[in-house]
Amino acid sequence: MGVAGCGKSSLGLALAQAEGLPLIEGDDHHSPTSREKMRKGIALTDADREGWLVTLGELLQAHPAGVVLTCSALKRAYRDRLRKACPALRFVFLEIDRTSAGQRVAARAGTHFFSSALVDSQFATLESPVGEAGVLRLDALAELTTLQQQASAWLATTEAA
Repeated sequence: MGVAGCGKSSLGLALAQAEGLPLIEGDDHHSPTSREKMRKGIALTDADREGWLVTLGELLQAHPAGVVLTCSALKRAYRDRLRKACPALRFVFLEIDRTSAGQRVAARAGTHFFSSALVDSQFATLESPVGEAGVLRLDALAELTTLQQQASAWLATTEAA
């Protein structure tokens, strides 16, 4: 979880492969209307995200043996909705600075629907999950292999607990 450009999709894929779990790309489940808003640089509202969160919760419930989900989950209320759907859910928070996130989003222009104009709104919406139970904070600027290894090690220790 984290703002646009933090590396959710890259880490999600690496983690799913390492753990032998299916991957759900949260962006694939936005409504066409929400995708068009984001393409135009219009930030989503809580109402826009409502159906998306319901869908993600249902997808989590459909994988009782485990799944990796990439999802911004910017607000505590969004994370709590997902936790309600899947009480054992854990979050890997990829923390990144505004400049780096903006550069990453700009670099993928043309290959992703998310407008770089929305990066500021992502940071304005973000309610840091640091300190919440079941959250691991990682430096999004670390190497992908390192991030995957740290996340896998954390999952192994939290599964044993």
